Amino acid sequence: MVNATSTDHFVKLVNNRFKFSLFLLFKLPSAWLSGVRIHKMDAHSCTTIVPYRWLSQNPFGSTYFACLAMAAEMSTGVLAMAHTSGAPSRVSMLVTGLEGIFLKKAKSRTYFTCEQGDAIRHTILQAIASGNSSAITIDIMGRSADGVEVAQFKVTWSFKSTSKT
Repeated sequence: MVNATSTDHFVKLVNNRFKFSLFLLFKLPSAWLSGVRIHKMDAHSCTTIVPYRWLSQNPFGSTYFACLAMAAEMSTGVLAMAHTSGAPSRVSMLVTGLEGIFLKKAKSRTYFTCEQGDAIRHTILQAIASGNSSAITIDIMGRSADGVEVAQFKVTWSFKSTSKT
């Protein structure tokens, strides 16, 4: 069983803009520099934002694909971190796959929302119970502020318990 108090504590830290900004600065400086941020998060979903600005642009007048990929991956990874923080044993997590399809030029803020927090939690608990790796592939859609689909990503996470319960 995932400790809801630990998960809620992690969610509270992520929703604190100052503390999460410091986390990004020290642990993911490229995401911090390019402006990837958490828009909102709870235990079930997370929305990230990547702006279109000088540090996130490409030479073709849109947001660089790697910045879009960082925001997509972060929307899933922060949920995974929340649920591993509340897990009954240590769990390692690793991105084992990433696919992206780019539908339109991203010329403004792009929002990525992952609403599969419960499925991520279930996969983590499955890895703990079995003692083996468990994987989940998560679909994320990137949309501009006016709702236009900009990109689609599939992020595959693998989880494995690293200690006995």
